[in-house]
Amino acid sequence: MRLRLLPLLALLSLSALAAACAPNRIPGTEVPDSKENRAVYEVIRQYAEALRRKDAGAILNLVSPDYYDGSGTPDPGDDVTRETLEKNLATDLSKVEAVMLDLGVKKIDVVGDEARAEVFYDAAYRVATPAGPIAKRPSDLSEMRFRKLKGNWKISAGL
Repeated sequence: MRLRLLPLLALLSLSALAAACAPNRIPGTEVPDSKENRAVYEVIRQYAEALRRKDAGAILNLVSPDYYDGSGTPDPGDDVTRETLEKNLATDLSKVEAVMLDLGVKKIDVVGDEARAEVFYDAAYRVATPAGPIAKRPSDLSEMRFRKLKGNWKISAGL
């Protein structure tokens, strides 16, 4: 009986050692917990909260002055800059009703003063139109980009 316990104890010891060597993760994610990752994660969390509240000012406070997003198309007509956000965000958000948003951060990569985050979002909301409200239910994997300016991370693309 004693001989059978030795392999079990060795296995338990190895499991404990492996767990002790595993990197810490930001709670609720698989993202390694580091000062920079946590700072980028916090900006994503603040963005999600501001979006749920439809708070254009709070969102703009998180956005880099050189924000630019090509919207994934070759058409410059749908490109988004800081200027277009300042001009349109409050009006666009005023047309949105009953916002439900879940964001899951899958990955954060920080290189110097730039970072990228892979974010899964699942949203539900209604958009007010002249014909009446239209329900939307988008979900997708998206990339957000960040730039560190004066010690603070700002969103530079991907809203």
